Amino acid sequence: MILEAAPLQIRAGQEAAFEAAFSTARAILSSMPGHRSHELHRCLERPGEYLLLVRWDSLEAHEQGFRGSPRYLEWKALLHHFYDPFPTVSHYSAVAGLAATASPG
Repeated sequence: MILEAAPLQIRAGQEAAFEAAFSTARAILSSMPGHRSHELHRCLERPGEYLLLVRWDSLEAHEQGFRGSPRYLEWKALLHHFYDPFPTVSHYSAVAGLAATASPG
């Protein structure tokens, strides 16, 4: 499993429109082969800053599967015009034996 992390800076005043568009776009993401889960977080300290975390089965599921699919064009049309600047996406793998587990609660 890999974790995609995308820090997103949204154009000023476009936050509500971005969230509405993401509400539609998330169905595209969820439908992709190799998608496990995703989360969108809004920054508390900096307006317009979000963090998108997506868990994929593999790097290829994201890079070739999702980005190479016709559905990615729909994703782009819904979301890419909100970004300023365009995000740099990074991919991570868990460090063996050091991944956190949920605390009993």
